[in-house]
Amino acid sequence: MKKFALALTLSLVLTSCSSPVLNESSESDESSRSSVTDEEEYVVRVGYGSSLCHAPLHAAMEKGFFEAEGLKYEAIKLDTAVMADAAASGQIDTGYGLVGKFIQPLENGLPIQLTAGIHTGCIKLVAAQDSPINDLTDLRGKRIGVGALADSPALIAKRALANVGVGITPDNLEVEFLVFPNADLPTALENGAIDAFAAPDPLVSVAIEEYGLKTLVDTAEDAPFKDEYCCFSFVTNDFAQKRPDLAAKYTAALIKAAEWVGENPEEAAELQVEKEYVSGEAAFNATLLSAYSFKASAKNGRDALASVVYALDEIGALNQNSDKEALIENSFTVFGDI
Repeated sequence: MKKFALALTLSLVLTSCSSPVLNESSESDESSRSSVTDEEEYVVRVGYGSSLCHAPLHAAMEKGFFEAEGLKYEAIKLDTAVMADAAASGQIDTGYGLVGKFIQPLENGLPIQLTAGIHTGCIKLVAAQDSPINDLTDLRGKRIGVGALADSPALIAKRALANVGVGITPDNLEVEFLVFPNADLPTALENGAIDAFAAPDPLVSVAIEEYGLKTLVDTAEDAPFKDEYCCFSFVTNDFAQKRPDLAAKYTAALIKAAEWVGENPEEAAELQVEKEYVSGEAAFNATLLSAYSFKASAKNGRDALASVVYALDEIGALNQNSDKEALIENSFTVFGDI
């Protein structure tokens, strides 16, 4: 398996984006961490981002779900784009993110274990309201903006197009994917640089409201995406091997926190805004959280991973010579009875 390559600028990015937040029991000194041998005293380094999707992770920290499982933790703020790199470099023990962007790195040796599917439905593909694009087949010959070619929104768009017979492979390419910073996608659409774009919430839903966009794909409502987890929890391989009990507790805490968010979307949205995890209006964010399914599960998460792996294989997004069953087996671990 190919060695997972870290971005050359990782250290600079992490330095600029990282702002550790310690709970009362946390130790930030690395020498203290290295001397800890008692599992009850180990400080778990939890990577988190400023994404609406991270609501269960934010709730786990703010509502005491980690403490209830007996975890001591150090919360490390990261740009979600470098979450995988931070795990690969050993800077965090655990994290959370969109599964689509993990699968190709996992195929190339990213040293993490997915541990549970957390929620569904946070990506949309949209076009201008006054455009002639009314369904996916109208995107033939058009330009689609994405934040990254291998990220979840791009892969969702490719899968949706392939499902209706629009060519998205190099030997039958009927659309053009153009990369822009996510924040610039609505402006690029308005200026005519692209004809549609795929992006995660809350950015895409805010753009729908502000620009009056039409939705072509909504993963919270449209099959097969509405039945697939979009976000997963993970632990690093080293953490999984050395501290499986803590990996189980981390996963159990997130599953319980996800259930709480599903039952209390308004309070969860208020928490995220009040504690400055995300920006925007809490009431609007709550409507988005209410549209997702927060029925988190380890077992169902593994089944969802398998579904996504084979879907990506069908559109040529994975190495055609790799063993897909081995990829699934090596990328997901169910810890404990959860």
